[in-house]
Amino acid sequence: MSDFEFLLPQYLWGSLLLIAYIIYYIVVLSRFKGTLRFSSNSLFDGLKLNSGLWKRYFVMSLKILSLVFILMALARPQQRSAKEKVYAEGIDIILCIDNSGSMRAEDFKPNRLEAVKIVAQKFISERKSDRIGLTTFAGESFLQCPLTTDLSRVNTFVADIKITPDEFDGTAIGLAIAGGINRLRNSEAKSKIIILLSDGQNNAGEINPETASEMAKQFGIKIYTIGIGKEGEAPMPVKTAFGTQMMNVAVNIDEKTLTEIAQKTGGQYFRATNSATLTNIYDEISKLEKTEFIVEEYVKYKELFYYPLAIALLLMLLALLLQQTIFRSFP
Repeated sequence: MSDFEFLLPQYLWGSLLLIAYIIYYIVVLSRFKGTLRFSSNSLFDGLKLNSGLWKRYFVMSLKILSLVFILMALARPQQRSAKEKVYAEGIDIILCIDNSGSMRAEDFKPNRLEAVKIVAQKFISERKSDRIGLTTFAGESFLQCPLTTDLSRVNTFVADIKITPDEFDGTAIGLAIAGGINRLRNSEAKSKIIILLSDGQNNAGEINPETASEMAKQFGIKIYTIGIGKEGEAPMPVKTAFGTQMMNVAVNIDEKTLTEIAQKTGGQYFRATNSATLTNIYDEISKLEKTEFIVEEYVKYKELFYYPLAIALLLMLLALLLQQTIFRSFP
């Protein structure tokens, strides 16, 4: 960032004196004209009376311009260059995304999991100075990406999330939290958070959500929980003896447990019933968990007075040169 300014702008007011002098020169001094007596004026036939005045005005203009540039030089023009040095106090974030079979439900388009992936990628891309890791969970919890500042890498892993195979199906919320804690417990970040998204009830894993949330509290980890799914029932592809068919299945979100987890750790619980509300939830979390920035500004000044001073000297030299040569007048 660069700005142009005058350190001593009061010298520019001297231009008013020059304007006053120009007016005085035109109105008063130009009336005085030299005269010579000749016995006959036939020698001057065809000459205009004021044919040489423009030379005098031209030389005077050069001198006045020279004074203007001298005043500019005295005003000390400077170029101000400011450089900002930014320090970011980043946040460590673990995303825990449910990829159980119920995430096939199509109350979100094209389905819950794909909608979650799109919104999560947008959230990740906007957390420029944070470290983000990714785990998925169903009947078990799996680390997909450790904490990293390489956000494009995290988004690649998000894009690759698939519905878990049937043999690993279930909803192990407590185990998912424990996995997130394991990745954050040794973190030295000022703020450590887990964002856990689920569409079901805890029904698997060796650790219950209450114990896991108590552990998170002890390590200073805040948990934001998101329940995903419309109220009532949701259409979902189900395998039957006649092939895969769309059936309405009950939406069973343990909102009580998710709320208690969030409250115990200082976070919040949110309910997403469509893609728009899910986007708003992630935006709200971004506002609640802002990265701190410390900005230091270094200012450097570059002196520019020698430019108008050089122009002034050239103009004055040109005026004097013309006055003593081709514009020279004889009394």
